[in-house]
Amino acid sequence: MTVSAGILPYRRKKNGIELFLIHMGGPYWKHKERSWSIPKGIVEEGESLEAAARREFAEETGQRIDGPLIDLGEGRSGSKRLRIFAVEAPQLSETIRSNTFSIEWPPHSGREQEFPEADRAAWVSPEAARKILVKSQLPFLDRLEEKLGS
Repeated sequence: MTVSAGILPYRRKKNGIELFLIHMGGPYWKHKERSWSIPKGIVEEGESLEAAARREFAEETGQRIDGPLIDLGEGRSGSKRLRIFAVEAPQLSETIRSNTFSIEWPPHSGREQEFPEADRAAWVSPEAARKILVKSQLPFLDRLEEKLGS
């Protein structure tokens, strides 16, 4: 089973917290309602979960995460196991620089096109996140709020 690790950054506001999410790039996610995600990716052989989460965050946003991580535990997304961490990181910018991937697009066209893994990022309230986040990642919002006592 494939394991992915990621980081859910948050910042404190007067009325609660905001979460830093990415919008998944590529044509498949362009018009989907639930097309936002916690920055995450596949853990490479011999790599720790935390190291993979930090590497994937940097690859998808062009920004580094330092400091201690809060373990939000494990979940599932299809055939993948997800391990998500949280970190308070109010300095993060919504301006991102993501790595890219190539796929045949349009399908059966014989043409390879390159797309960013993440095409934008945003700070959103937990309420807004519940409407746009991929459903399999919603339990991590609950766990973060529980850990922060929100």
